[in-house]
Amino acid sequence: MRNALKVAKWEIKRNLKNKSFMIGLFLTPILFIGIMLIGSLFDGSEAEASATRVFVNDQLGVLDTLKETAAASELNIELESTEEGTETMAEEITEMENTAYVMMDDSSLESGVFSVYTSDEINPYFMNQMQALTTPLKTLQLKQLGLSDEELVTVSTGMVFEGATVDEEQQGTFENEDSLKQIVPGAFGGIIFLSIVFSGMYIFQSASQEKKDKVAEIILSSLTPGELMQGKIIGYFGLGIVQMIVFLGFGIPYALWKLDFPLFVYLLVPEVLLYLAIAILGYLLFAALFVGVGATMADMSSAGNFQGMVMMLPFLPFIFIGPVLSEPSGLIAQIGSYIPFTAPGVLLLRLSMLDNWPWIEIIISLIILLLSIWFFMKLAGKIFKTGILMYGKNATPQEIWKWIRA
Repeated sequence: MRNALKVAKWEIKRNLKNKSFMIGLFLTPILFIGIMLIGSLFDGSEAEASATRVFVNDQLGVLDTLKETAAASELNIELESTEEGTETMAEEITEMENTAYVMMDDSSLESGVFSVYTSDEINPYFMNQMQALTTPLKTLQLKQLGLSDEELVTVSTGMVFEGATVDEEQQGTFENEDSLKQIVPGAFGGIIFLSIVFSGMYIFQSASQEKKDKVAEIILSSLTPGELMQGKIIGYFGLGIVQMIVFLGFGIPYALWKLDFPLFVYLLVPEVLLYLAIAILGYLLFAALFVGVGATMADMSSAGNFQGMVMMLPFLPFIFIGPVLSEPSGLIAQIGSYIPFTAPGVLLLRLSMLDNWPWIEIIISLIILLLSIWFFMKLAGKIFKTGILMYGKNATPQEIWKWIRA
């Protein structure tokens, strides 16, 4: 292990002294943020800056109280009274900008759901701001109640503003706060996973370069092929962590500037440890493949179809994005969680969407990942031992199979 750590340290130092690596390390997050800033110029930023007009058909007599609450909470909305009905206003606001309409009547108060009709262009944080107005409405609801059993049930019923359209099939409830509690840690885990996996892909280049320069024999005179392989995996994991720190160093300040919610409150939660574990296991799986197959290539520029297919494996989870987004507990999403090459990405996406985590499925998926890592590490060791000393051409799948069986 001591020799493996020496190799890891050497790989980290060698890459950190590489100008192209360092330029890419800092230039990539800058380009991402620059693209997002440019995109924000064309995403209706005027609607974000101006206050959202909210027409309220107030049949409960709470408009003044709602205005006081909005002012005290510094909400970027302007409440205005209207006597127009739902059908009329729902059609009229479609031709407006940054405008909404809500009916407040006894039936809405009883059910605890107030349907909000919005224009096509609307402040993306509008529905989140509207949730602050539920407090005076809940107070009004309680004033109308005694403490009978039937009314206690009503008291326990949550109250939300629900995004609505004229077509009832398109209605949906906005639960932004609960969603952010899941999405933020999941996004953090995804960033870490992509950072270390993308860094791990440099293992291809590292092993290939040593073969091309014909220095593998010199290196292997001082340590075993297994120690060299382990050192590369550990070293590029360290580089991935460095890349992740740089990304977050740029990304977190940008998120705090652009997003209107307490980022660290949602990020620093126990669930993030599971996301980190999934990301690390995913890296170890792909790193074993990269280091093994990288040793079979004579030159990066001459990579064959087989080697190219291995490099595409980290992108397999994208196949499951559609089914997972539409039904994160569905059969296809479960299957994606059990396939080793797609499990890390699919798990990170599913856990970011599910309210109740399927722990049995998670445990099974993690066990499959651990067994797969052990299996592919063994295979990679056999391939690396022979492939790192083979010069002149890329190994064919038939030759690799012979090395594995030997």
